[in-house]
Amino acid sequence: MAKKLVHRILSPLLFWRLRHINDRVYLILVSVLVGLMAGLTAVLLKNSVHSSQEFLYSWVPEEKRVFALFLYPIIGIALSVIFTRYFLDGNLSRGLGPVIYNIARQGSIVPRSKLYSQFITSWLTVSFGGSAGLEAPISVTGAAQGSNLARLLRVGRRERRLLVGCGAAAGVAAIFNSPIAGVLFAVEVVLSELAAPYFIPLLISTATATVVSKALFEGQPFVLITTSWPVDAVPFYVMLGLCTALLSVYMIRVYFAADKFFERWPGTFRKVALGGLALGVLVFLFPPLYGEGYNIVQQLLAGKGQELVNGSIFAVYRDENVWILLGVATASMLLKVFATTITVGAGGNGGMFGSSLFAGALLGFVFARLINLSGLTSVTEVHFIVLGMAGVLAGVVHAPLTAIFLIAEITGGYALFVPLMVVTSSSYLITRYFEPYSVYTRKLVQRGVYVHHDRDRSLLSQLDLHHLVQTDFVAVHPQDTLGTLVDTFRHATRNLFPVVDDKGFLLGIVTLDTVRNALFDDEHYTTTRVQDLMTDPPATVNLDDSLLDTLRCMEQLNVPALPVVNQGVYVGFLLKSTILVGYRKQLLKETE
Repeated sequence: MAKKLVHRILSPLLFWRLRHINDRVYLILVSVLVGLMAGLTAVLLKNSVHSSQEFLYSWVPEEKRVFALFLYPIIGIALSVIFTRYFLDGNLSRGLGPVIYNIARQGSIVPRSKLYSQFITSWLTVSFGGSAGLEAPISVTGAAQGSNLARLLRVGRRERRLLVGCGAAAGVAAIFNSPIAGVLFAVEVVLSELAAPYFIPLLISTATATVVSKALFEGQPFVLITTSWPVDAVPFYVMLGLCTALLSVYMIRVYFAADKFFERWPGTFRKVALGGLALGVLVFLFPPLYGEGYNIVQQLLAGKGQELVNGSIFAVYRDENVWILLGVATASMLLKVFATTITVGAGGNGGMFGSSLFAGALLGFVFARLINLSGLTSVTEVHFIVLGMAGVLAGVVHAPLTAIFLIAEITGGYALFVPLMVVTSSSYLITRYFEPYSVYTRKLVQRGVYVHHDRDRSLLSQLDLHHLVQTDFVAVHPQDTLGTLVDTFRHATRNLFPVVDDKGFLLGIVTLDTVRNALFDDEHYTTTRVQDLMTDPPATVNLDDSLLDTLRCMEQLNVPALPVVNQGVYVGFLLKSTILVGYRKQLLKETE
């Protein structure tokens, strides 16, 4: 009823728009609206999380805070699970992966539930100290706002896809006050490709969100003032790039190994109890793992690295042994991915974006401090802290340009552009060698959804092989005579015939060209059998094979069709022409 009422109110406005506002201007106006909505959402979530954390922290007496930090994450995860179970029917769909899937396979239609589900669950999780970032939930919420606003205002399919990217980009831009990084994030992570004219709505959307954030939020999360970088530090930048790549591979593999573990673990509230307990133990031993961890990064940039051990059981050794400090920093860096996966796997909500920045900052701090302790040379630690953040983000998310401009914008470190390029490019290339897909897309690829870097594979993956199989080929039996085969030729519309046995197994094929000479041998019509004339197929296709690989196989073998089998049983034939027609239709559908 409400939906009909909204459409009744909007219809006159939409008709007026068609008469007075052209499509390009209209798209820009809608992108401004998306940026405004995403910016307000990001500010509201950030402020509410910070206010809640301050209240929960100050509410408990100082002598009991260590126990509160142990219990709070369990409470937050439990509340998130309760909300998911009773208000979302147990379906939360965490992270950016589902949104990328919505773009690739569902016409950029993001479910309406994501307008509020990501916001509420991430607020409950992180407010109570869940060790995850808010970037992914905010980006998903912005994408949902762009998608549903496009549907409400009856925007076309291609423009709806762009507005999904505008919402995701605006969310990142608002949370970091970094409009350029928001645009690049949308292009590198959310959208597989983007035509040049569509950059304008993205820029306008992120600029709008940034203005909202600047006006209502406290400003840049980190501050770095630097004017130059030493040329003789380049070898150390390359070494840091290698280290960030290894850490990125480690984080991606741990993340997905833990994800599989939690998927097999039965019992929702058992996960909450045991997962929350494990997270509480980690936070008790290493307090930097509490919450997003951006306060730790701020301390590192301010030169207060010794405060890493504050509130921990190692605090008494803070001023006595620098190796205790480095040990806590290294442990926190390596355990952050465990804390995040436990938070998400146990039922909370959050992402790896912030966790990557946190781990990268600690890596840069430890790396630079070790160089300074070695006595070989002296380096500026804050430079390596922000370079470590960029390197790990580029590796984990597979977005080097986003990492470069994000770190440059949020820290004010534009003078570090060359070191940023060295570290992020080396980290990205090495990480991609070991992990071809990012933390957002790896699971989609395992499901056969290709969305980035390979346009052909992406389009072909959207076609259903089962619907392309041609089943009108007449099958013949190996014991049929040549005379029977000739009679079959007379009534068939195809010149290719599968040879199958009584159980339906494919034994070979017969083509008109291969038996052309035998057709005129009347004396052997009753003595020659099909099994004497058939040949082995050049290759067979299984129902779970990739269409791109199948098409490449046809090209290499120079054949127009291949038989399709299911565990050896004949199903039909797959024609090259059918695949190409399907590809063309999908391409037109994507660009309409």
